[in-house]
Amino acid sequence: MTAILLYFFQNYFFYHPERLPKNFRFVYPEKFEEFEIRVPNGSYIDALLFKGRNSKGVVLYFKGNTRSIKGWSKFRTDFLNSGYDFFIFDYPGFGKSTGHPTETEIFHNTEAVYEKVKELYPEDRIIIYGRSLGSGFATRIASLNNPRLLILDSPFYSLKKLAKYYSWILPLKMILKFNVPLNEYIKDVSCPIIIFHGNRDRIIPYKFSKQLKSEFPEKIKLLTINGGKHNNLPLFDEYHLQLNEILKLLL
Repeated sequence: MTAILLYFFQNYFFYHPERLPKNFRFVYPEKFEEFEIRVPNGSYIDALLFKGRNSKGVVLYFKGNTRSIKGWSKFRTDFLNSGYDFFIFDYPGFGKSTGHPTETEIFHNTEAVYEKVKELYPEDRIIIYGRSLGSGFATRIASLNNPRLLILDSPFYSLKKLAKYYSWILPLKMILKFNVPLNEYIKDVSCPIIIFHGNRDRIIPYKFSKQLKSEFPEKIKLLTINGGKHNNLPLFDEYHLQLNEILKLLL
């Protein structure tokens, strides 16, 4: 019975969207532009682009599995202060984006988002940043393209392995609708990869990042935030100092 419930309701396990009415108006002190990116299936993706001064490039931010870009946009500050524009979007079924958060639809939508960003910036000025569940989608897009840098924040190894961590007794290979093998995507990523992970993360265990580092030592630089948990890395000065240093080195 548990396996049956997981099969039919796993969307509720992986995704916790906040919906926004179509007429919702974002208000921020910085200059920004809202985009409505159309995808072939007729749905659209809602996205925001925050513009910094004397932009050196853009950070394309793949958020986690909760809320909408209304709240996630707060993470723009580090990037804007370091001279980078900040582009963030909602997955299907989140915020004002239409559609449903299936694996296939998210794949198609994130591809459309990257194509839009490429219209605005050359690829050698695009940094991809993937947070939590978004780390898998970010890595997939990096594997299919040629961005300047891929930054992963508290990534998983694969969704199957993460689901197994939570429910080790169930036959997940048979019932799991979502795959997102981040570890496989990394093989085709050509740009440098930076990983931030707190060593007290109990939601996506730190050991996943250690395993990724051990399997791809030449590609990955792992930056451990001592004492960091899953949702509090921005509370650590070490996180901001190291992130800002990385962005400065890209000059």
